[in-house]
Amino acid sequence: MSLIPSWFGGRRSNVFDPFSLDLWEPFKDFPFPSSSLSASDFPQAFRENTAFVNTRIDWKETPEAHVFKADLPGLKKEEVKVEIEDDRVLQISGERNVEKEDKNDTWHRVERSSGKFMRKFRLPENARMDQVKASMENGVLTVSVPKVEEKKPEVKAIEISG
Repeated sequence: MSLIPSWFGGRRSNVFDPFSLDLWEPFKDFPFPSSSLSASDFPQAFRENTAFVNTRIDWKETPEAHVFKADLPGLKKEEVKVEIEDDRVLQISGERNVEKEDKNDTWHRVERSSGKFMRKFRLPENARMDQVKASMENGVLTVSVPKVEEKKPEVKAIEISG
């Protein structure tokens, strides 16, 4: 890991990093509405699709497993899907539903995102695809992908004669 801060967010998950295992997401850093703008400044389709890019996921590797953590506030585990594709790709997807509008309500600000989201990660060769586990607690999804145990070379001491 470099001690020099990255120009691309400080993580090894960008299209310019040849060693990144994250799949390219063209809208990841697209500037979406900030809190200083009101919801009426953007079309409804734009507001509904911001959840797609706002889902942030951390990926860390421990000696035993690859661990993914996703912040999914307000979602139930039934609204989230974790899938493994044949070519070693972990896919996390789901949908945040739009709150139903009442004709009598006046909205002053809409900042919470809604809509579908999907993230994909290419898993390395040492991932055990048949033992993936996922759990969700307090709006945080944790996916654990165990690693294949590395066979340590057996070292045999040889006596030196003479």
